[in-house]
Amino acid sequence: MRFAVVGGTGLIGSKVVEKLNGAGHEAVPVSKSTGVDVITGEGLERATAGADTIIDLTNSPTFDDAAPAFFRQSTENLLEAGRKAGVRHFVVLSIVGVDQVPELDYYRAKALQEEILAAGPIPYSVVRATQFMEFVDAVMSWTADADTVRLPTTPIQPIAAQEVADAVAAVAAGDPLQGIHNIAGPEVFPLDELGRITLTARSDSRTVTTDESAGMFAVVRGDVLTGKADASLAPTRYADWLASH
Repeated sequence: MRFAVVGGTGLIGSKVVEKLNGAGHEAVPVSKSTGVDVITGEGLERATAGADTIIDLTNSPTFDDAAPAFFRQSTENLLEAGRKAGVRHFVVLSIVGVDQVPELDYYRAKALQEEILAAGPIPYSVVRATQFMEFVDAVMSWTADADTVRLPTTPIQPIAAQEVADAVAAVAAGDPLQGIHNIAGPEVFPLDELGRITLTARSDSRTVTTDESAGMFAVVRGDVLTGKADASLAPTRYADWLASH
């Protein structure tokens, strides 16, 4: 099978390309660096020609109120290019609980992307993942100073990026789900405790202070960002991932 992996040079995309090519498929990375612009449409016809499946792993350049416009335009452009190319499956990577946090612009944007995809002309699959282990440092940096990291107790179920890529590749190689596949890591942590575990493992002397108003995850209600009963659980535990990174 031939896959056009849009965002195929990024954290997840590069791993998806490697996984699919290793399985004997032809996975072609599509990004600005390969001459494709999902907003203007430049290069899309060429990039999707002959593809059986489009995998959309693009990311908005900002997390603010400009994100919905990005995902609307990029998804509509990709759907139209895919329709013209005769693509039979369109896969999007999204976020567990994305439709439960309307206070966050980026989450509203990803929920909009899912809606556009479901209403589009191509059979589809959505893979929703919990927060990546690779992003914990970035989350801490948003509310950190030289001595302290402020974090809320929001429940988080981190998953390794490689296991996200494996799941995306597996779904993309299968039949369209016409729905959502949820994936999550094997453990749930309060975000403040996850921060303490991370700093301790790295011999970082900063202190984590519990602050329910700190950072973007402060607006999350309950455990909506954790995998529910239908989620497939990846095996890698956070402590083991930390030890290997």
